[in-house]
Amino acid sequence: MKQINSKKMFLIFSHQLTDSQKQDACLNLNISEFIYLPDNLQRKWSDISPYEETLALFLQDLLEWLKLNAKKDDYVLVQGDFGAVFLVVDFCFKNELVPVYSTTKRQIVNEHIIGRDVQVSRMFSHVRFRKYERWYRNDC
Repeated sequence: MKQINSKKMFLIFSHQLTDSQKQDACLNLNISEFIYLPDNLQRKWSDISPYEETLALFLQDLLEWLKLNAKKDDYVLVQGDFGAVFLVVDFCFKNELVPVYSTTKRQIVNEHIIGRDVQVSRMFSHVRFRKYERWYRNDC
């Protein structure tokens, strides 16, 4: 009998997973457990000040929590502030975790002309999880 090697997915983003994201993660990444950030770290991740000059120290407790709880080859869904995402993804590579993000398809749901203004509503649908990659070519 083939042994299934199930993984955890640590969720470092500011939303809740949709049903389609959960289904995709279970089916295609073999995720058996989703781990949200503790409340204090979730509030911190969801409210990164644009006035912070650097983020390494700011994110230290989050990265310590991740190091304490994740193990090699666990997945980490990372989305948010660009600089913070870069630091967490770099941390994941250095600690043999698999950083991913959700790709989406955008659809215009409604478009209304209100006087001289146009109001547009968009809906984003999950397509798949994609691994963050490192640049590996030497010719650039």
